[in-house]
Amino acid sequence: MNPPKRDQYQPAPNNDNLPPPRGTSATTPITSPTAARGIALPASGQPAAAPRSPASANQFINVQTPAYRGGNYPSPAPLGSTGNIARPPPPTNVAGSGPRSPPPANNNQPIAAPRRQSALPPTPQMSAPSDYVPVTQPPQAQFVQPSGYEMAQRRPNAVGSPPSGVSSANHTVEVDQPGYDFQNPAPDDYNPRFDRTLYRSRTKKTLKLTREGNFVVDIPVPEKVLSVARFRNEQEFTHLRYTAVLGDPNEFVQRGYTLRQNQLGRETELFVVITMYNEDDRLFCKTWKAVEKNIANLCAKKGTSFWGPDAWQKVVVCVISDGRQKIHPRTLNVMGVMGAFQDGLMKTSVNGQEVSAHVFEYTTQILVDTESLQLRSSDQAVVPVQMIFCLKEKNAKKINSHRWFFNAFGRALNPQICVLLDVGTKPTDTSFWHLWHAFDQNPKVAGACGEIYAETGSCGAKLLNPLVAAQNFEYKMSNILDKPLESVFGFISVLPGAFSAYRFKALQNGPDGTGPLEKYFFGETLHGAGDVMKANMYLAEDRILCFELVTKWKERWVLQYVKAAKAETDVPDTVPEFVSQRRRWLNGSFFAGVYAIFHWYKIFRSGHSFGRQFFLLIQMLYNVISLIFNWFSLGNTYLIFYFLTADIVTDPAPGQPAPFGTNHLIGQWIFLILRYLYIGAIILIFISSLGNRPQGSKLVYQFSFFLFAVIMAFMLYMSAFTIYLTVPKTEAEWANIGNILLAQPSFRDLVLSVAMTYGVYFCSSFIFFEPWHMFTSFLPYLFLLPSYINVLMVYAFCNLHDVSWGTKGDNSVSVDSAPVKVVKQADGQLLTTVDIPSDQADIDSSYDNFLRELPNRPKDFKGDTRSAALKQEDWFRTFRSNLVLSWMLTNAFLIVIITTPEVGIIKSGQIYNPYLTFILWSVAALSGFRFLGAIAYLFTQ
Repeated sequence: MNPPKRDQYQPAPNNDNLPPPRGTSATTPITSPTAARGIALPASGQPAAAPRSPASANQFINVQTPAYRGGNYPSPAPLGSTGNIARPPPPTNVAGSGPRSPPPANNNQPIAAPRRQSALPPTPQMSAPSDYVPVTQPPQAQFVQPSGYEMAQRRPNAVGSPPSGVSSANHTVEVDQPGYDFQNPAPDDYNPRFDRTLYRSRTKKTLKLTREGNFVVDIPVPEKVLSVARFRNEQEFTHLRYTAVLGDPNEFVQRGYTLRQNQLGRETELFVVITMYNEDDRLFCKTWKAVEKNIANLCAKKGTSFWGPDAWQKVVVCVISDGRQKIHPRTLNVMGVMGAFQDGLMKTSVNGQEVSAHVFEYTTQILVDTESLQLRSSDQAVVPVQMIFCLKEKNAKKINSHRWFFNAFGRALNPQICVLLDVGTKPTDTSFWHLWHAFDQNPKVAGACGEIYAETGSCGAKLLNPLVAAQNFEYKMSNILDKPLESVFGFISVLPGAFSAYRFKALQNGPDGTGPLEKYFFGETLHGAGDVMKANMYLAEDRILCFELVTKWKERWVLQYVKAAKAETDVPDTVPEFVSQRRRWLNGSFFAGVYAIFHWYKIFRSGHSFGRQFFLLIQMLYNVISLIFNWFSLGNTYLIFYFLTADIVTDPAPGQPAPFGTNHLIGQWIFLILRYLYIGAIILIFISSLGNRPQGSKLVYQFSFFLFAVIMAFMLYMSAFTIYLTVPKTEAEWANIGNILLAQPSFRDLVLSVAMTYGVYFCSSFIFFEPWHMFTSFLPYLFLLPSYINVLMVYAFCNLHDVSWGTKGDNSVSVDSAPVKVVKQADGQLLTTVDIPSDQADIDSSYDNFLRELPNRPKDFKGDTRSAALKQEDWFRTFRSNLVLSWMLTNAFLIVIITTPEVGIIKSGQIYNPYLTFILWSVAALSGFRFLGAIAYLFTQ
């Protein structure tokens, strides 16, 4: 029989191996680590499993019961026999049978393909079953490799056969390095170290380096990865590429490094980055599954000439992990199961130069769901994903990961739109489409963000935690009032790095090297050194990037909020984590806001019209007012507490009923106790914030949150009691209720202003058709509101000297355990002899280890975290002390001035309180301004 052509879909001869119809779902357990899709290996002495019927075609691969513990490998059953479905024939080349030949070299391949104005050419027509999922084979673009490139060849090992050099399955290999005992396999809790080889026999291979001296090698993927794949012929599906990258990210292109998309001649429309540190496999798979669904949505788009079945070829997903020693081992296992990682490939140095990043490239067709312990493959509607896995050798913080993304891989691919995601963020299925559509509709959009909402759990179970509920309300109101207002002006103060998108062209620096990216990465060298104000300002470098984009020289870029693009993120559910998170947010946003205000003149250097510049100045004035209120919020919170209660309980009017019982003395004692507790809690927080981490003073912060919640409840009760005192008591008063209520200062200034503030929340939520958070999260937010000011701001300002991201930079020297020693030949060719997993049995065995580890969930892995106290320069701490002292004195001065009768602002026995009136109506006015912006946003959509 003639061998199949490479551009045809080839189902196995057995009908049981046909792809299942869409919408069907069933699971087939893997009872052996060597079992592949559709292969149910029976135990010794047990009858073979019954054949699968087409109606129960497997939708997932279940890996939760690995029963293999050594012994003989069962032989594969003949084609069409009961129990086992034969593996498809090994991939062949176009000409006929035999191993694939390496592609021809082309040294003139450009770094980045020129951008095309139309969609990619149609792919060849494939013969497929009627229920075949509409994801087409990629165009047969010629694969171009660098000069002198060496590609490892796939060896057609049979399924279940012993590795090369092993006479039988019961034979133990004698090796000269740690190997694999075939009779006694690794235990369940074994996790392979990824910096050493795990071969049954030592495999040395002499490879040619590229003309630039780069170490690049292609390794066949495990047979099981191909067995569940729809596309099995092209090299991007059959081989994993590894590149040991030297030097700085800015030198990636100059050193001659290329990516597969360059050599395939593909243009990249969406370039997605997922940054992670030591997050576990659950968070990673949560984000990866959402990314897969978004790409599948683009492939399913109809009625568009740009997206469609081949859309996955225009999307590249880059996963960047911050530090080889920091990555979670289970996350690395998931990478291996997806085919994007193999043991024994990483090298620590090349020709004496230290490797800075390990780059793996593979187009994966496997989706791992670690919650249900199932694998989903491309013949169950999982589209292929072009993946770049960059494992940095050292931990250098998230900003450095973004520099790898933009300055290294971005310059190589030259994408149109860059999407930023954090591990743990879960965008909805159509979020990528809506973000891309915003850029496509308006060529002046430089950046966009969607709605980030808090994860509330099944049926909102997490909302039972008041801390989660308060953050849910905060996120929702920010997406209803703040983001729409800023989008109308064209300047969003921050596009969150957890979920945002940028036009790559707008990010580029000018000819003189200055521009948005230059400002964005300037803070990478300031974390722990340099000017303390700039160091804190660059804790929120995304705010600096937004300001630089809008005010870019002679440009008219704007930022836009896309309501339809949504993403879910997990929020802190404990007080210490919450306080630590907001420390960086508050300090970064405060100093970034100061930076924007002091550089307001840059608005006029841009190319915006006069009308746009005028509205940007109005927005800048709004930001100035908000910044002043934030500075004095500590004193204003205390003054509101004081004025709402002091006059009623300490100086009641004749005949006025007591707020507590029948004796005014009870209310006076309650007010006096809460007042001293208020002041004592503030002092306690200052002391704890100056010397202790929230994790070490957990009880102090939990007590403070509880105390301020009690104080807020007391304030709400006193506000309601004040309103009760103004309500008419007689029929005559009810007849003229309008004039009486408006003539009452307590009613006019308290009820109307507060009603306007909170009425804005209710009205805007209903207008945006999202009112549910007002019923589930509004009260927890109210009770925790004083803690947002009195706890979070105090801790943030008291830790200005701490300019870290919460993860300490790794400056240790890595052990040179896998060097690449280069020998130069007489003809100038660079050669190296290294250990690489070239034997197919070794590759498959390593993949079995990944599968064996997947269902074994160990105890929570905790990576290295920073120490309790970072040693900073004395003047950092001095600046911190001076700023905190200034903040305390100005707020204390405000309190003394307002509460001293001799000053004359508030006189003894005076019913009208001008300062309280000013505060309440100012807050109402700012809320009204935000409401108008939200309404304007709705009209512009």
